[in-house]
Amino acid sequence: MIKLSQFGNSVRDKDLKKFKQSDNWDGDKFINQSKTTMDINLSTIPKLLKQNFTNRKERRPEKPIAVNTFDFETFHSSEQDPKFIWYGHSVLMVNINGIKLLIDPMFGSDAAPISPFGSKRFSNDTLLIIDSLPDFDAILITHDHYDHLDLDSISKLKSKCSTWMVALGVSRHLESWGIPSSQITEFDWWDKIIFKEIELTFTPSRHFSGRGLFDRAKSLWGGWVIKSQNHSIYWSGDGGYDDHFEEIGAEMGPFDIGFMECGQYNKHWHQIHMYPEEAVKAAMVSKSKLAVPVHWGAFALALHSWKDPVKRFTKEAALKGLPFYIPSPGEVFNTEINKPQNNWWKEIE
Repeated sequence: MIKLSQFGNSVRDKDLKKFKQSDNWDGDKFINQSKTTMDINLSTIPKLLKQNFTNRKERRPEKPIAVNTFDFETFHSSEQDPKFIWYGHSVLMVNINGIKLLIDPMFGSDAAPISPFGSKRFSNDTLLIIDSLPDFDAILITHDHYDHLDLDSISKLKSKCSTWMVALGVSRHLESWGIPSSQITEFDWWDKIIFKEIELTFTPSRHFSGRGLFDRAKSLWGGWVIKSQNHSIYWSGDGGYDDHFEEIGAEMGPFDIGFMECGQYNKHWHQIHMYPEEAVKAAMVSKSKLAVPVHWGAFALALHSWKDPVKRFTKEAALKGLPFYIPSPGEVFNTEINKPQNNWWKEIE
C-alpha cells in the first residue's frame, strides 16, 4: 500500500516567491543550462516495458551485496586526509576536518516506492545501518527523486542531524516529514556557505526533479563542492554530460576527488544520465585527480546489467590514464591515488 506521505509536499506560495528570484526558473519550472529532453513516448513505452521484464536476471546480482559494518575508529581517525564511506548508489558519508556530512541518504529498501513494479535494493536491511551511524553536522540533498530522498531514511535520521542543506524547493518535503524549517537551508546553483570552517557550494547539473504527476521540475537539482583549507571534493549529482563540468573545473577545481554519476543510463534518457565513458570525461574536465563512480551498485533503474557501469568506467579510465577507485559498500577510503583495488564487484555474479 502506498503511503501518501511518500510524495512529500506540493509547491507552496512561499516556495514560488523564492523560485521567481532564481535565474533558473522560467516562470513555470526549473530549466537546465542546455535544452534537455527524454525520448520516451507512446511508441517507445511498450518496448521498454518488455525489456524491463525480459532481462531482469542480469540487472541484479544473484545474491545480496554485503555491506561492511561501520568502522567507527577508522572513519573518525585523526588523519588529515578526508575519509569517505559509500553505501551504494548515491549515499556518501564524509569526514572532512572532523566535520561529518551525509549526502543523499537513501538507505531504504525500494527506490520506486510508489511504483507498482518497485525497485528493490541489492543489499538487505540497509535502513538498520542508520542506527550504527554517528550524528552528523549536516545532511546534503542534491534533488528530490526517490532514489535520493527517501522518507523512511529521513524519518530515522531526524534525530541524528539538525542541519539540512538542500536544493531549492526540497524543503517543502522535509518540512512535511517533520523537520523544522529553521534547520533547512535551500541552495540555488552557485550559492555557497561557510559552514564550520568548510565551504559548501551547490553546483549545476543536467537533470530534472519531481515526486508525483504534477511537480516535475518544481524543485532544483545539482551537485556539491566541499572545500576545506587543504582539500577539495566534487560530488557531481545526477545528470547528463554538458559544459557545466568544464565550468566547475575552471571555477572551483582542481579536486582531490570527484564522485561521478555513472549508472541508470539508457539511450532514451541519455541527456539526463551520462554513459560511463562520459563520466570519465566529466571527471577529467572538472579536474578531479581521483575519480569514484557512483549511482550504481544498489538498484536496477535502467536496462543495463548491474556491472555495466563499473566495467565501462574502469576500462575507459584506464585507457585515458585517469586514477580511480571502486570502494566496496561500507568501506572507509580516502583520496589516496594508486591505492590497490579490491575488485570486490568482480567476485559477485
